[in-house]
Amino acid sequence: MKVDILTFGIAREICGGRLIQIDVEAGTDTDGLRLLLAERYPALSGLAQLNIAVNSEYVTEPVTLHPGDEIAIIPPVSGG
Repeated sequence: MKVDILTFGIAREICGGRLIQIDVEAGTDTDGLRLLLAERYPALSGLAQLNIAVNSEYVTEPVTLHPGDEIAIIPPVSGG
């Protein structure tokens, strides 16, 4: 299945756009998505942290992805 992923901050630059699409197998969870993203965009692995949100909620435990889920990858934010 294809999933659409919104990217923010440096992740947008690394991935080359605001919205990317990745093919995942049915039953893939957010941990599996992290692995796929690291394979496709190795520079993401160099970030100190990469948060994933599914349907506008940050996930800390693996969450199974479903067609139509809104997925976002959000790098650490710094500022002053």
